[in-house]
Amino acid sequence: MQKKSRLVFVLIALLTIASVLLTACQPTPAPTEAPKPAAAEPTKAPEPTKAPEATKAPEEPAVGTKDHPIKVLFVPSTDANVIVTGGKIMADALKKATGYEFEVSVPTSYAATIEEMCASPADTMGFIPGLGYVLANKLCGVDAAFKAVRYGSSVYWAEFLVKRDSEFKSIKDLAGKKWGYGDVGSTSGYLVPLAMFKDAGVEPGEKVATGGHPQSVKAVYNGEVDFATVFYTPPSVPEGVEKWKEGADPDIPADLIKDCKVTEDKKALKCGGYKVNDARANIREEAPDVIEKVKILAVSPSIPNDTLSFGPKFPADVREKIATALTEFAKTEDWKNSIGKQDFYAWDGIAETNDAEFDFVRIMVEAAGITLESLGK
Repeated sequence: MQKKSRLVFVLIALLTIASVLLTACQPTPAPTEAPKPAAAEPTKAPEPTKAPEATKAPEEPAVGTKDHPIKVLFVPSTDANVIVTGGKIMADALKKATGYEFEVSVPTSYAATIEEMCASPADTMGFIPGLGYVLANKLCGVDAAFKAVRYGSSVYWAEFLVKRDSEFKSIKDLAGKKWGYGDVGSTSGYLVPLAMFKDAGVEPGEKVATGGHPQSVKAVYNGEVDFATVFYTPPSVPEGVEKWKEGADPDIPADLIKDCKVTEDKKALKCGGYKVNDARANIREEAPDVIEKVKILAVSPSIPNDTLSFGPKFPADVREKIATALTEFAKTEDWKNSIGKQDFYAWDGIAETNDAEFDFVRIMVEAAGITLESLGK
């Protein structure tokens, strides 16, 4: 029994030793290498932020289109309703001839008309008087294209009106007297008389802005002012009678004054064979005896007629087409119901003009110290 147990013990010991020897003969595993850190890619610099593209402003509609009509401006020298109605006739004729769209308006004053032309230099055309033109040209470069022809003449005058039974003999007698005028921007209504007063050393009294030539005549007729200044155009004379010349009596012959009456068609005021063409004729229907009640005290030196002028940046090609169309329109009967109408501006036609023709007006402006800003002061 003891031998058997010893034998078992020896076998177990041999097996243990063999196991140890076998383990020792196994190759030693290579040490595990630590993982290499991945090579970091260089950081790219951020791309510069692109500046946002400027938003393109929408293109301005072409001048003369429905979305950008041409502004036709008329100074408020007479009834605004008459001007708008007659101006529309002109605008329709020009549209038919050129295809352009037009928008007629009557600004509130002469100065407002000039300011609008300078504020909208590329799309305005204005019917403005000579002295107003000189101020507009100096202010922003407004350019004259045509001048009016009235009764065959390209000049006109300012007249001083008083009651026929007044004791005034000359403009020197008007010192301290109440003065009625249409607008401070009117050449014949205010600016030329102002220069004449300064030259004569006369200081009028209270000044009243009546709103237009007809209103000024009416103010004298009604005794609301002592005198008024308005436009003068010589009367049409009977055949065989010499036309009026500067220096002669500007009024209707005294022996015909009682014969003055409105024609049956109400389009004119006639005294015998003479036709009244000055501002008094504008109130003929409401005051048919205006020649009996209101006389001409004096007239000014001649003034270049009113102008058709264009804004300083008005497109040359558009201007040329309008000029051609207007010249043709002046030959039509519709012209007589538009700007040729007695109660509108009474233009018989138009003649080409240029800036140099108004140099003498500039001299007068400088001498009188007149500026757009000083009007009415």
